[in-house]
Amino acid sequence: MIERLFKLSENRTNARTEALAGLTTFLMMAYIIFVQPAVLSGKMFGTDTGIDFGAVTTETCLSAALATAIMAFYARYPIAQAPRDG
Repeated sequence: MIERLFKLSENRTNARTEALAGLTTFLMMAYIIFVQPAVLSGKMFGTDTGIDFGAVTTETCLSAALATAIMAFYARYPIAQAPRDG
């Protein structure tokens, strides 16, 4: 099913290579899970912005997962997406 959905052999790759690439991408992007909420909630700078740290953490994770899933399943393009602070 994965082969048919993503046309792995047509793109000269396999599931193992793609899984390793996905893990690498996640590890490279994982910092945003902690940095984004710290900046937006003000905890990084010792101020209070009135934005809940937990809410921003949840929003960051959900929006990154949704955007990446759209790129994977709709566009069939291997790009990970994540929000960033302004």
